Amino acid sequence: MSRILVIGAGGVSRVAVHKCAQLPEVFSEIHLASRTPAKCQAIASEIRGRYGREIRIHTLDADDVRATTQLLREIQPALLLHLALPYQDLNLMEACLAAGVPYLDTANYEPPETARFEYRWQWAYHERFQKAGLMALLGSGFDPGVTSVFAMHALKHHFDEIHSIDIIDCNAGQHGLPFATNFNPEINLREVTAPGRWWKEGQWQETEPLSVQRSFDFPGGIGPKPLYLMYHEELESLAKFVPGVKELRFWMTFSESYLQHLKVLENVGLTRIDPIDFQGRSIVPLQFLKALLPKPESLAPRTIGQTCIGNLIRGRKDGQPRLYYIYNLCDHQAAFRETNSQAISYTTGVPAMIGAKQMLEGTWTGRGVFNIEQMDPDPFLADLSRHGLPWEEKLLDPATTPLIDPAAPPTPGADSP
Repeated sequence: MSRILVIGAGGVSRVAVHKCAQLPEVFSEIHLASRTPAKCQAIASEIRGRYGREIRIHTLDADDVRATTQLLREIQPALLLHLALPYQDLNLMEACLAAGVPYLDTANYEPPETARFEYRWQWAYHERFQKAGLMALLGSGFDPGVTSVFAMHALKHHFDEIHSIDIIDCNAGQHGLPFATNFNPEINLREVTAPGRWWKEGQWQETEPLSVQRSFDFPGGIGPKPLYLMYHEELESLAKFVPGVKELRFWMTFSESYLQHLKVLENVGLTRIDPIDFQGRSIVPLQFLKALLPKPESLAPRTIGQTCIGNLIRGRKDGQPRLYYIYNLCDHQAAFRETNSQAISYTTGVPAMIGAKQMLEGTWTGRGVFNIEQMDPDPFLADLSRHGLPWEEKLLDPATTPLIDPAAPPTPGADSP
């Protein structure tokens, strides 16, 4: 039985708090903090009505290290579950060190002034957490998170050596609006407008944003969808923790409507993250655009369809080539019925709860800063299926591939559907 503090009150937090509330034997006392107490109260009201449990609410600016430290000392939680913005990772890690509280997040640090997320800022905290006798677990979402655990499960059970991993992320949901993002618009648009990067033979390769397109035939009745090469943070940690891997890539689906709107927004400067002067005031165009776009949580009641996220892995087993696919399908409306959130939030919030569960139960332990790849994948994946995200795995014919030959370098514009 453990007391936890959840920071952040967006869609992912809503899901994680719902899932924590379902396990009172693990999460005996839940505290929820945000700079927007009304959002916390809405989640608390849902939990009270559905599970008969009380959530304790706190108003907090997570950028304020002193205030966060003070709150941690007052509550004395067994774990801080950080589900706010990636800009706040370092401040919250500082507060955890000051208060002596273990830490968990779902996304690595990203400086507000630069759309470039890397683990090096958080990895630099390893010795400080180690000396404090505390554990910090990074990237316990879906991607990063489950996709990394999928890779380590494959290495443990299905491969002697892994040569390539393609992480393939599809949202086949439909919300009926011309343009909206399924999670925080500012984070989403910073991510998709960044250059594409992939790992090959020990070096990072780079392309123009969304310039490399392929196609993949998704299971679950989704069918063929166009994919675009992007950079995603788990590529960096997988390159470090999967021994001998030669190539790592991340792909995501986008509709033609999304891409057309994105191009227009880029062309008129609304995706810029540098401040501009507007009528004597300094504003960031992307933050202004965020205020205009639909709130991601407003999409949940109207979004139908599925997500499909998984890994296509090539390597060798017993001297023979092997092609393996491991993935999860998540239905938007099923997620909404359970947690009042759509599948994008659900697929991140559930693994956040499961990572916290592993730490609180003592299944995953350590002193220092750890990526989820460094933990035993088996108990996590057992809980993943048990708590709402069942996964499937297939051995495919290694002579063919539903994507492209991992040995061939991506070529912008080739193989477009």
